[in-house]
Amino acid sequence: MAAKVLFAQMKAVQGQQEFVAQALTKMAENVRKEPGNVRFEVYTLPDGTFHVEETYKDEAAFQAHMGTQHGKEFNASIVDKVEGGASTVVFMTPVSTTLA
Repeated sequence: MAAKVLFAQMKAVQGQQEFVAQALTKMAENVRKEPGNVRFEVYTLPDGTFHVEETYKDEAAFQAHMGTQHGKEFNASIVDKVEGGASTVVFMTPVSTTLA
């Protein structure tokens, strides 16, 4: 089974960068405990843009992730904190990887 890899991007609205950083930190702690999670890394830029690199063991692990309570709570918490009300997600296909 192929790994499920994605990059999510969101930009905090003015004055909400710290809130988003804290919410993503908590989300990272929870996601890393999911049995199918391989990687969940959060990066930020000075302008309040956040990039999240996520890898799941396979499609089933990703779907399980999408159904978690902590994921639903995170998404609800950022609606008025990030531009557009949510992250933008791009799914990637590994070309050369150490992932099975």
